[in-house]
Amino acid sequence: MTVTAAAWASGGNMNTGRAYAFGTGTQTAALGAGGYTHPPYVPTVNSEEYNGTSWTEGTNLGTSRYEGGSAGTQTAGLAFGGYSTTHEDKTEEYDGSSWTSQNTLNTAGYSQGGFGIQTAAVYTNRFTPGLTADTEEYDGTSWTEGNNSSTSRADVGTAGTLTAGLIFGGQTPPPVVTGATEEYDGTNWTTGNAMNNTRSQLGGSG
Repeated sequence: MTVTAAAWASGGNMNTGRAYAFGTGTQTAALGAGGYTHPPYVPTVNSEEYNGTSWTEGTNLGTSRYEGGSAGTQTAGLAFGGYSTTHEDKTEEYDGSSWTSQNTLNTAGYSQGGFGIQTAAVYTNRFTPGLTADTEEYDGTSWTEGNNSSTSRADVGTAGTLTAGLIFGGQTPPPVVTGATEEYDGTNWTTGNAMNNTRSQLGGSG
């Protein structure tokens, strides 16, 4: 029998405290952008990069917003959707130095799920303002409609790639917090085993 153990350890604090930020990358090369500062509750454009020890300032997003979707890596990142003073449809790409605007989403939304890489990303399950199961795929240039997931919800946890993606948890109408899990193969969603504890507004990686 093999016994393994794992634990969380403290890393360096971000330079700007925030909530509901875009985030992507790896443990030693992460990217955080946008979100809102507290107090006051003001959307920010601030971006920061993490090297496994500390955070340093990066180039700002073009549009201040929070509760959006993200995908990719520190040097090939993607931020899409979110909320500022309204539902956003904007897409921006990060190359490790600067953000550039790209084609917009077909449907604006926030509190969505996002996963994948900069040239093969998925945007799904969000407020538009109602809860939706709508899915869109990004090819590095534009967004196209994909098949809907099984359950309309928002604030899901996410992981994976366009052809092996995962969403879990979140909230469904009216709202109800759920532990439902769905897997995406690049075409269809299938139901997986539910989480042990229902939850919403959670993080995910892998």
